[in-house]
Amino acid sequence: MTSHKTGTRDEWRAARLDLLQAEKAHTRRGDELARQRQELPWVQIDTEYRFDTDEGAASLAGLFRGRSQLLTYHFMFGPDYTGGCLSCSSIADGFNGFAVHLANHDVMLWAVSRTPLAKIQAYKKRMGWSFPWASSYGSDFNYDCQASMTEEQQESGTGEYNFGPFDVRPALQAGKEGPLADWAATTGTDWATYIQEMPGMSVFALEDGVVYHTYSTYARGLDDLWGMYKWLDRAPKGRNETGMWWRRHDEYGKR
Repeated sequence: MTSHKTGTRDEWRAARLDLLQAEKAHTRRGDELARQRQELPWVQIDTEYRFDTDEGAASLAGLFRGRSQLLTYHFMFGPDYTGGCLSCSSIADGFNGFAVHLANHDVMLWAVSRTPLAKIQAYKKRMGWSFPWASSYGSDFNYDCQASMTEEQQESGTGEYNFGPFDVRPALQAGKEGPLADWAATTGTDWATYIQEMPGMSVFALEDGVVYHTYSTYARGLDDLWGMYKWLDRAPKGRNETGMWWRRHDEYGKR
């Protein structure tokens, strides 16, 4: 016998109609948030970032590939990783399906990681992916986008993440052994090396040859990019991820 509340069909329908009103309000709120995102001021990018791609070296403007809008996902795959982050990989599994549709809407989607291009290419082949993925190895792009942290920042507690100061030292101590260390080991690293990379997305616009930064989000702000979550949130038992690393976004970004 289930321990969950049960009821008649009429009771279910009455509760569902109440929920429907809340869902409609949530949808309208989401529409308003989208409008507010699009009204953020644009900030001109003056740094000459360089990337390695399957087609050769590219500037940030070059990643637009003839489109006027660029979405970049900061995929956690550092130079010392042997494979990509499992959570980022789960998110990226959906990229193949919709990247072409975004391109047809004047939007380019790229994953960007600090690891050398050869490692990216090998991992893409292993995963069966074809979406655009650039290496920012040797560039400050991920650091400037608050998606990577230096060893010095970790040791001093002076890093930034999710638009605020972020002292990673308690997390470093917590991850020396146990589940967090085991999670980092899936990428061939220790915990300290693993969390030098952080998940996020940054968005850019190209107008009259000038690149502008328009939006970024981190931590649980990425939940909407994870298509699987939208299905799990409608399953009777939800996400069923208690204690797992990606649920720790609440702590990792204080969001």
